[in-house]
Amino acid sequence: MAHDTDALRTALSDRYEIEGEIGRGGMATVYRASDAKHQRKVAVKVLRPELSATLAAERFLREIEIAAALTHPNILPVYDSGKAGGFLFYVMPYIDGESLRDRLGRQPQLPVAEAVRITCEVADALNSAHRHGVIHRDVKPANILLEEGHAIVADFGIARAVSAAGGQQLTETGLALGTPEYMSPEQAFGEAEVDARTDLYSLGCVLYEMLAGQAPFLGPNARAVIARHLVDEVPPLRTIRPDVPARVVKAIRKALAKTAVDRHATVAEFAEALQKDEAPEEGGAVKSIAVLPFANLSTNAEDVYLSDGITEEIINTLAKIERLKIVSRTSVFALKGKDEDVRSIGERLNVTSVLEGSIRRAGNRLRITAQLVNTEDGYHLWSERFDRSIEDVFAIQDEIAENIARALEVVLSEDTKRAIAKAPPADIEAYEYYLRGRQFFHRSSKKSLQFAREMFTKAIGVDPAYALAYAGVADSCSLLHMLYPKVETDLERADSASRKALELDPNLPEAHAARGFALWQMKQDAEARREFETAMRLDPKQFESRYFAARQSFAKGDLEDAARLFDAAFHAREDYQAAFFAAQSHAALGNESDALTAYRRALQVVEKHLELNPDDSRAATMRAVSLCRLGQKEAGLEWAERAVAIDPDDAGVCYNVACLYALEGHSERAIDCLEDAIRAGFGSADWIAHDPDLDSLREHPRFRALLGKM
Repeated sequence: MAHDTDALRTALSDRYEIEGEIGRGGMATVYRASDAKHQRKVAVKVLRPELSATLAAERFLREIEIAAALTHPNILPVYDSGKAGGFLFYVMPYIDGESLRDRLGRQPQLPVAEAVRITCEVADALNSAHRHGVIHRDVKPANILLEEGHAIVADFGIARAVSAAGGQQLTETGLALGTPEYMSPEQAFGEAEVDARTDLYSLGCVLYEMLAGQAPFLGPNARAVIARHLVDEVPPLRTIRPDVPARVVKAIRKALAKTAVDRHATVAEFAEALQKDEAPEEGGAVKSIAVLPFANLSTNAEDVYLSDGITEEIINTLAKIERLKIVSRTSVFALKGKDEDVRSIGERLNVTSVLEGSIRRAGNRLRITAQLVNTEDGYHLWSERFDRSIEDVFAIQDEIAENIARALEVVLSEDTKRAIAKAPPADIEAYEYYLRGRQFFHRSSKKSLQFAREMFTKAIGVDPAYALAYAGVADSCSLLHMLYPKVETDLERADSASRKALELDPNLPEAHAARGFALWQMKQDAEARREFETAMRLDPKQFESRYFAARQSFAKGDLEDAARLFDAAFHAREDYQAAFFAAQSHAALGNESDALTAYRRALQVVEKHLELNPDDSRAATMRAVSLCRLGQKEAGLEWAERAVAIDPDDAGVCYNVACLYALEGHSERAIDCLEDAIRAGFGSADWIAHDPDLDSLREHPRFRALLGKM
């Protein structure tokens, strides 16, 4: 709604002479005016009438007074504020220049040095305000004015003033506080209390735009843009602007972390990171590497199990090296088959080096090539070609790990050397079956777990002393028992196989983890926990022991322990199920902020997993729940239906989708899915009777009838 300019002139005639409109935004219209008392040009900002009508004027003006107390060379001061003739307004100096938005309209990409200078000037202004307890909340190019090339930040505290004065009525205006393209995830999600790091995130978006020519996240509407802030990775800046220095790329990436705690502590620290050359890494500094999926160059396409398996083995081997940060299997396999520049990969995955290679098999001969590349400049740090018999594959893996450590100047302790030296199976054929089993075990569907169990069993048939294969059989059987309609032979095999794995190798962490999982499924909780803890002690980075111990704690209702262990499991290996159940644990504990952060993380990891495994119905269910918890209910319920469509015979998926519908208030569809779950084999009437997710259905006649039939 436009202002009545004549009415405005009349209302302010005793103080200001309104000369004309010079700009209009989402919350206010800006007029050029003359200050009659001080004989100076000013800018008068007048809030939109429909917004003013919702605000408590006195509270708004008190908040403006707080902002008016700020003094800094890069902060546009507030001269005056008030209410007159029904208009809420505030007055600032008139700047005879342009906004950064105007400048970017003429020149979308600024020189790096100029963009960094403007950012540091804005950061200096923000830092001063933050020290006085004032958060801007709407840092964007339109609020950064350029006077003789220098940045001046306008509208300090205005968003806070509107929010504080608007209360519950504010949402009725349809106005959002903040601008979607520059809005931090916590602000986009509507968290009432945000701190200085929300301004840091917005400033990071502004700098990204000054360099790339566009904001980091774009979309057809505000909702789409906000969704991308919540879940999408920041598009690699160097793909668009290769000349941006590494220190700037690194600083922006940290400023745009989804979780506030992962950003710089202050905007001053951000500015320092932009300007300060990175010091050479000390000998003890942590190095980082991503092992990309090795390309399968064999004539037989089915040999992909070998290239994928060896990639995973190298990842697992390098993960045992102290002071070396390894990107998870989930993240690197999401890049499989994508032709992306190594420098962009380094920026996307936040690593200083990348290992890439290929595998070609011809009969009993194996050719493996490997190249370690510096992501800063694209130069090779080390490369080698191995032409060996396939029986030498274990020695090759050890050599690759040792050469990487040498190239990155990482010192291997004797304990580390022992940890990465794996005892090979007696026959390479057994190892190949084992790799096939691992390939299918990751997919977690009923058929894939059954096939994995078969492959591990064949490995044992070739090498009866292969402890890792016995652990694989046990884990496959235990997981089948836990996730799918229970078959007692699975549990019996889990028991016997885990016992055999320990008998063959009492110091194998995987054997203790498998034994713990089997014991838990056999309801021997105390013994299971002891085995999990032994596995954790033997391998501080072992995933399975932490993950299944967390599942055990969750099932017992020990949610704090579950949340801790799920988080620990996720840090050991970026796994979508660990991420999701960590979020569920925090939510069940009532830790709203931690839960939202965890759901955002879970959604990112689940999406990566679904890129590789689009037919994983359980992952689709977890995506559905995460989306709903993050406020994207329409998209969440679409994914719920997709999950059921992928595998309508999966009782667990049908049950979980029923719970989601019940929580979202769709009772009839929830009961439909419950009936499908029971038909598919979900037989626990006690669970259905007590699951709090189904509380909204308790009085429904169909639900009562369903429970009665069970």
